[in-house]
Amino acid sequence: MHQPIEFDPADGTRGVLPSWPAGIPALWIVDAVRHGDAAERLAPGILDAGEQRRAERFVAPADRRCYVAAHVALRMLLGARLGVEPREVRLVREPCPSCGGPHGRPATDGGVHFSLSHSRDLSLLAFAAAPVGVDVEAVPNDTAAADVGSMLHPAEVKELAELRAEDRPVAFARAWTRKEAYLKGEGIGLARELSLDHLGTGPVPEPGPAGWTVTDVLVPAGYAAAVAVRRAGQPTVHIGHREN
Repeated sequence: MHQPIEFDPADGTRGVLPSWPAGIPALWIVDAVRHGDAAERLAPGILDAGEQRRAERFVAPADRRCYVAAHVALRMLLGARLGVEPREVRLVREPCPSCGGPHGRPATDGGVHFSLSHSRDLSLLAFAAAPVGVDVEAVPNDTAAADVGSMLHPAEVKELAELRAEDRPVAFARAWTRKEAYLKGEGIGLARELSLDHLGTGPVPEPGPAGWTVTDVLVPAGYAAAVAVRRAGQPTVHIGHREN
C-alpha cells in the first residue's frame, strides 16, 4: 500500500523530487479543510482563467475549496517538476483511446504523467514517468454500494455477496477506486464497462489488467483510494475486451 505525502500550499514545493522512477508513482494528498485557506489565497496567481471560472461555478463552498486546493497543488507540483512557474504549466488532453476525441487522459507539454481525484474534502494527486491514474472516494452508504456493486465484474459481485452487510461498503469502495484508477490511467474512464476487469474487493488488489500495476493508497478512515501505473512498453486497452 502506498502512503501519500500531505501537501500544504503554504509550504511550497520543498522536498519535491526532480524525477520519478518508471512504475513508481509520487503521491500527494491535499486536505481542503486544513489547507484550503492557503490555497485560496494563492489561487489568483496560479490558476488559469478556465480553472477560476470552474471554481466560481461551484455552488457549495466546500466543493469550491476542494477544487481550488487540488488544482493549486497540481500546478505547484507540476511547475516544480517542469521547472516553470505554476501558472505557466500548460494542461492539455490526450486523444481518447476509444473515439479519438480530445477528452482523454490529462497531460502536460513537458511529458510528466499525472492524475488527480477528489472526494469531499480530500484530493489525491499522482505523478509518474509512465501513464498513471488515481482515484479517491468517500466510502458510500449501504444502499449506494448495493446499487452500483451489481455493475462490477461478476467475480467482484460474488465477493460482495459473500460478505456481511456491514462490510460491503468498504469492500465496494476498494474495488471501485482500483477500477477507476486503472480506467483513468488508460484515459477511458467509465466509457469502459465496469464488469470487464477484475481487480477484487479484498484487502489486497488482484493482479489486474495486463500491463498495469494497481495498488491501494493509504488515506484517512472513511475513504478508499488506489493508484494504477502502466508498465513500460504496454499498449492501450481496447474497449470491449474482457480481462479474466
